[in-house]
Amino acid sequence: MTSDEILVQEVEALGQRLAEARSSIERRFVGQHAVVEQVLAAILSGGHALLVGQPGLGKTMLVDTLATVLGLDSQRVQFTPDLMPADILGSEVLDVLADGSRAFRFIEGPVFTQLLMADEINRASPRTQSALLQAMQEREVTVSGQHRPLGRPFHVLATQNPIEQEGTYPLPEAQLDRFLLQIDVDYPDRDTERDILLATTGTEQGIAHAAFDAEELIAAQRLIRRMPVGEAVVEAILDLVRASRPGAEEADGFISDTLVWGPGPRAAQALMLVTRARAVLNGRFAPTLEDVEAMAPPVLRHRMALSFAARARGESVEGVIDRLLGQRLNSSQAA
Repeated sequence: MTSDEILVQEVEALGQRLAEARSSIERRFVGQHAVVEQVLAAILSGGHALLVGQPGLGKTMLVDTLATVLGLDSQRVQFTPDLMPADILGSEVLDVLADGSRAFRFIEGPVFTQLLMADEINRASPRTQSALLQAMQEREVTVSGQHRPLGRPFHVLATQNPIEQEGTYPLPEAQLDRFLLQIDVDYPDRDTERDILLATTGTEQGIAHAAFDAEELIAAQRLIRRMPVGEAVVEAILDLVRASRPGAEEADGFISDTLVWGPGPRAAQALMLVTRARAVLNGRFAPTLEDVEAMAPPVLRHRMALSFAARARGESVEGVIDRLLGQRLNSSQAA
């Protein structure tokens, strides 16, 4: 059996496991198929995700369900204005030993886990938000000069209320870029809300079951990186990301007039990974332009900033992304 045939078998088996995981999640998190797909794609790609939506839409329950289904140890931190970095990372305390001597002992914070839920992350000050920067990028933290590794795998799933809500702080751009995806959780439509009512207000509710453990998830993440990507998909990703940067050679005048800054190379890396993950989630062995179109908004929306003039004109980041997709993907399909 050739290496390609083995890879096909492994991807097919992973697709079946993911279908089981997805079904288990959606027994509790009803109707939000795109949200579940995007969160799973982020974790399969080894990244972090930012869930943005109004309170009461099930974001916290989704993260809790994911920890169960993926077999990960999890911790939850409720972000508040008075939360300090040590409350997340941990701190050293001075112990008095039996012989009367004294020694410092490190008490791990909740970041020492495999799945960290940062609930309402934008309610904490920028200083506290930034405490997660090293953890999200390097999978370790430095406390009192000591490098301390985090769990394997390590993922941050943060929830955020819209900035218009009182008592919130915008996340620093550097931290936003650490999130592989920004996943918008919208209000459900009428039929979905009806299903939610029936599923969650009875005497019995859906129970999630483990479909993976930590080692199996790490193996799945490695497999995603081995999947082939066609030249057309690679070029479409490059065209889309580079055309999103004001002042770049590929950007037109509209982009340069509308955006203050755009996505860097990390966005292209993210889009390359999550298109592979989405392909597996949908039973395919390689990503297509359809996967690029579906995953571009959650990859790009938090990596762009509108100019003041664009906001005055009523432009939106979503509208800019739709315009870019129409221009770049149509030209890729025509080619």
